[in-house]
Amino acid sequence: LGRLERHSSTLNCTAALYADDALKAARAADDRRANGSDLPVLHGVPLAHKDMYYRAGWRCENGSKIRKGHVPEITATAIERLDAAGAIDMARLNMVEFALGITGHNEITGHVRNPWNTDHVTGGSSSGSGAAVAARLAYGSLGSDTGGSIRFPAACCGITGIKPTYGRVSRYGAMPLAQSLDCVGPLARTAEDCALMLGAIAGHDDRDPLSNKRGVPDYSAGLSMSVQGIRIAVPANHFYDPVTDEVRAHVEGSLAVLRDAGAEIVEVTIPDSLSAANLLNNLIGATEGAAFHSRWLRECPDDYGRTTLARFLTGAMCPADRYLEALNLRAVILKDFADAVFTKADLLHVPLMPMPVPRIDETDFGTKKEGFAEFIATAGHCTRCFNYFGLPAASIPCGFTDNGLPVSFQLVGRPFDEATILRMAHAYQRETDWHARSPGL
Repeated sequence: LGRLERHSSTLNCTAALYADDALKAARAADDRRANGSDLPVLHGVPLAHKDMYYRAGWRCENGSKIRKGHVPEITATAIERLDAAGAIDMARLNMVEFALGITGHNEITGHVRNPWNTDHVTGGSSSGSGAAVAARLAYGSLGSDTGGSIRFPAACCGITGIKPTYGRVSRYGAMPLAQSLDCVGPLARTAEDCALMLGAIAGHDDRDPLSNKRGVPDYSAGLSMSVQGIRIAVPANHFYDPVTDEVRAHVEGSLAVLRDAGAEIVEVTIPDSLSAANLLNNLIGATEGAAFHSRWLRECPDDYGRTTLARFLTGAMCPADRYLEALNLRAVILKDFADAVFTKADLLHVPLMPMPVPRIDETDFGTKKEGFAEFIATAGHCTRCFNYFGLPAASIPCGFTDNGLPVSFQLVGRPFDEATILRMAHAYQRETDWHARSPGL
């Protein structure tokens, strides 16, 4: 709590701090331990979450003017499950307006600052989550991922984040952006911490009919299993097209560590059809977002930030036949991709951010429209397709570029095989210390 209070103004990461509630929960945790009661898996662990997760009686404003002062009457399933696991909820964290953006910019609440260098972006849209966990203001945070919004902040801030399979975690009580793409997942320092958090929140929930009913493995227990013989696919084409030489060197360097840990590296050719997946993901996201926001777009369009409004209006103009075509093509393109990758390997290893983490002023729509457009077009090259497919994917830090900012690689798995992703990420982190480094605040 003290660190959140001290560093919040520097990083602009905190939307609302609930110190009294957190202290009350901490005293209850102390009492449970003193009484000799069985302690849940996250007993006493202080967390803070993206400002889109409802808790009855707490403000939830979604980084927006439109929802300013909104106090929900319900609590999100993921929050309830973390409570049941013993975690202490301290705060809501700033985010990109309505979770629509990958830089971390927010014209309404101000830009969140990267703790490694406050002149640089945090990545978005879970920008406050990335900054707070990297700065050691919280042990972990719930984010959301519709096109990379867990993985971007994790990569830009040098922490670990996992987007689970679509439907693995209930979205009840989380403000939606695009219902057929949104995923709830954790950001934390390590794969081990992500496994603990994901294990606590995963599983079917009747209040989210799209949550999957299959059983949830013990992700933490699986970390100790051998990675010997796990096959990791490396793409011969597509994913590295926009990647800078400096980032490529770090990402490819991580393969040597994984090989030494026991993984088998195999090269695969990515089908040409994948080139459409990112565009189709953008079309679906903008269209579904516009549909959800239709009343506010009619009644108070001037209350949106400029970039958010522009993207929602683009979605509002999408013809129904194009939207349905984007949905229908998903199965076809996914089959091409799965046949090319997962018949030959268990995981896919690809870059995440194609370039070094940029400065805020280089990617600010208000001052650098050309830089903003270029960054948006390039940055999501390696992430959005996996939301379109609903596949699990994690961001794992693997070094620093010459500007002193983190760089990460991405592991992608088969549907509902988060366990193998986390096991391999943990094996990598046993042999490296990139995830253990922290900014000097």
